[in-house]
Amino acid sequence: MAIKLDMLRCFVAVAECGNLADAGTRLSRSTAAISMTLKQLEDHLQKSLFETDRKSKLSAVGRTTFELAQAELRQFDRAILSIENFAQGGSGIVRIASVPSVAGTVLPKVLERFIAENPKVHIELRDMDSSNVVQAMRQDRIDIGIATVTENLQGAQLSPLVKDRFGLVCSHEHPLGKSSYPMEWTELEGVTFMANELCGMIGASEFQSIYQRANLKVHNIVSLLAMVKANLGVTVLPQTVLKLHPEELVFRSLADSQAVRTIDMLHRPSSIASPAADRLQAIIRETTNGLYEQSLN
Repeated sequence: MAIKLDMLRCFVAVAECGNLADAGTRLSRSTAAISMTLKQLEDHLQKSLFETDRKSKLSAVGRTTFELAQAELRQFDRAILSIENFAQGGSGIVRIASVPSVAGTVLPKVLERFIAENPKVHIELRDMDSSNVVQAMRQDRIDIGIATVTENLQGAQLSPLVKDRFGLVCSHEHPLGKSSYPMEWTELEGVTFMANELCGMIGASEFQSIYQRANLKVHNIVSLLAMVKANLGVTVLPQTVLKLHPEELVFRSLADSQAVRTIDMLHRPSSIASPAADRLQAIIRETTNGLYEQSLN
């Protein structure tokens, strides 16, 4: 008969209590059951674990077995606790990658709530552009991705979060920022236009010609906004980007109602995702719905 954890637990209880009756009370088992389990362990070892039948003093074999059994039981109990905590979403690691506009506006509120509910879960957050978010999900480097997704990704599910409209972004001093009317693309003719990668999402032919003629294309949004604030030119960006700088720049809506991007959440199916990741997904949806008026849910 192989040694079982139940045998070790029974033996440790007897050794710590010093008698069968108290060990039985601790383990909620009868004295006879404790005695039988202990005998099975001694029969397997072919050695006595106690010097006398009173079970008050360990033999040499008993002392070594006691130390090793205690360590094994502690490790086993910790493993069981970790498994149960993970299953309930109480521990583990959740890896997120998000476009900067959402990382800076939605995720602070999301993580404040999630961490308060799940203080033992570790969060890894990266901000990157949409193509890199998709690549990270494809390579299984993240559990949740927030981006604009234009392709199906095997093994991942796509949940649209919000429609994010594009608009003109300029300084308060720029003439185009003085009007409150929706801007027509023709107003950008003759204006210094600074392009960015997000502009490629706008399909209007009138705009694409302006986009292609731009002499300056800035990949970093922080640098781009600094240049716009310095009145070096204008650009076109989704509205969520301006939520990071609501008072420093002007956002003017567009007459082109089709100039929108959809912000999506990429995630693993519930059958694969950890409970913690599932809970975080739910909080992202709820928080997004509360912050944006144009929610798709």
